[in-house]
Amino acid sequence: MSTTFPSRGVLDRPRSRWADIAVFAGAAVLIWVAVRVSAGMDVPFDAASAPASIDTDPASLPYYAARSLLRMIIALGLSLVFTFVFATAAARLPRADKIMLPLLDILQSVPILGFLAVTVTGFIALFPGSSLGLEAASIFAIFTSQAWNMAFAFHHSLISQPRELDEAARNLGLSRWQRFWRVDVPSGMFPLVWNAMMSFGGGWFFLTAAEAISVNNREYVLPGIGSYVAGATAESDTGKVLWAIVAMIVMVVGLNIMFWRPITVWAERFRVEDTEAAHAPRSLVRDLLRRSHIPALLGRAFGPLVYPLDRVMRVFGLAEHRLCVPAKRRRANDIAFTTVVSVALGIGSLLMLRYIRDTVGFGELAHAAQLGAITLLRVIVLLIVATAVWVPIGVWIGLHPKVSRIAQPIVQVLASFPANFLFPLVTAVLVATGASLQWAGIVLMALGAQWYILFNVIAGAAAVPNDLREAAADLRLPRRLWWRRLILPAIFPSYVTGAITAAGGAWNASIVAEIVEFGPTTLVATGLGAYIAEATTAGDAPRILVGVLVMSAYVVGINRIFWRRLYALAQRRYSL
Repeated sequence: MSTTFPSRGVLDRPRSRWADIAVFAGAAVLIWVAVRVSAGMDVPFDAASAPASIDTDPASLPYYAARSLLRMIIALGLSLVFTFVFATAAARLPRADKIMLPLLDILQSVPILGFLAVTVTGFIALFPGSSLGLEAASIFAIFTSQAWNMAFAFHHSLISQPRELDEAARNLGLSRWQRFWRVDVPSGMFPLVWNAMMSFGGGWFFLTAAEAISVNNREYVLPGIGSYVAGATAESDTGKVLWAIVAMIVMVVGLNIMFWRPITVWAERFRVEDTEAAHAPRSLVRDLLRRSHIPALLGRAFGPLVYPLDRVMRVFGLAEHRLCVPAKRRRANDIAFTTVVSVALGIGSLLMLRYIRDTVGFGELAHAAQLGAITLLRVIVLLIVATAVWVPIGVWIGLHPKVSRIAQPIVQVLASFPANFLFPLVTAVLVATGASLQWAGIVLMALGAQWYILFNVIAGAAAVPNDLREAAADLRLPRRLWWRRLILPAIFPSYVTGAITAAGGAWNASIVAEIVEFGPTTLVATGLGAYIAEATTAGDAPRILVGVLVMSAYVVGINRIFWRRLYALAQRRYSL
């Protein structure tokens, strides 16, 4: 969507046969590794006699890292498909946002252990005698830690889309399919890429819980770097934990160079602005691809399929919706929609309340609510500190291309690194010093949640049009006025998106931050996260339900009362 265009010299960059060889060899190696690693996903499996641990020999770390990376990439692909379908439906279908956005709030608030407690048995039963069931459960758990942030970001880009783009799409008679790929996706690509990168880092954070699964008094372990850390922690072997940290650093840095850096540089072309950046970001991998003939050959091979696909999608009814609907029909649809949703919610609520009454009693809800208030206090402290620290830093990185060129890879590596890999070392320090986890738990939660704010602020600052920044410089605005009138309003929508996701991520992180283990020592902080973790490990279904319901109520309630109002304000007044 950017109106800036690269210079002619860049477009005419000479092709190279050496680049063709490098691209072909790299693709062949990636395909070979994927085939070899994926072969281990479908092996004989017996739930009754499955081992509860894996070999923690450091020599196995490269294979474990590859297995974990494959799960992460599959989950990222599923999250992207979910984002496109769910966010587009919520933004474009009448009345859909009234149920889909609250549902997204609830799904984001459900901790990963809540999903695992419900889905593991079902996935194992779906693939009897094969480890594919456990792999599917692990990938689904990783998916639940990635998808919601991406969906929120893409939905925000759709509802804040400039009116001129909407009018142009309608005047050109684009079908919904054409509008999606030619208008919606390009206009939302920049924030989507950054939030996908952040969500990928969130998946790393919960990798240990997704690969070393402990539910219903059973333990299931898949080969992976997350389960390796869990095994090394159980052995109280800090040396093996350090080896896992080194392996993760190598993998995260390599993934940033080979994948995320080229994607973020490519996404720059979709920024909406009238002037060209003075220092365009670069990627060696993307430069190599642009000097190769292979991408152009693939484009010529598959390009002719675009027009027939547009025709097929139009035949299947994916034409643009009408501009107006008769008032009587709209009122009738509203009444029918409200009735169906109300009945469904009423029946579901009655069934859950009856189940809780017949098992643990309503007093357990009050107890969980008190624990939730303590966790809420930790979340509030985390958000205040993270905002004060990372908003200025994120603006500084996003507005200075030279700084961004150096800082962005470092931030990406820090955000992608699973902070809970450091938990065993932190736990060892707490045990040695006798410090309490009650306040240290805030630090552990922040390690997994603070990056959502930083990444969104960087993306928001980087997306400020250069013409506005140049105008502010020409007017010589005082520093305080520059912040109040330009920067804070410009980054406000991105900050709200990041803060909402950071708050949800902090609630989720509480399940691994409020109860930590190192060998035979277990430290527990008072809070709702520890309550859910203990109930999941014990297979206590009623208390799992109570914990999930209370956490969902806190997250959704705060979103409705506070965050959604800021979200609407950002959309109404501060959308560029």
